[in-house]
Amino acid sequence: MPRLALYALIVCVLAVAAAVLSFTQGHVLIGVVWVLLTGLTSNMCWYYVKRDRDARRESVTH
Repeated sequence: MPRLALYALIVCVLAVAAAVLSFTQGHVLIGVVWVLLTGLTSNMCWYYVKRDRDARRESVTH
């Protein structure tokens, strides 16, 4: 797994924990911000994983 994907995954997990904590404490608006950050970081993680996988396939075929 590429390093940037790992960092994005860690931030994603932390954002989920922060969102759950915010919602349980009644801070809905802050919880929504954490959920949006979770979506962004999960997309970043998938992007870096797919980019690395495609680069490896490209290097094997050439």
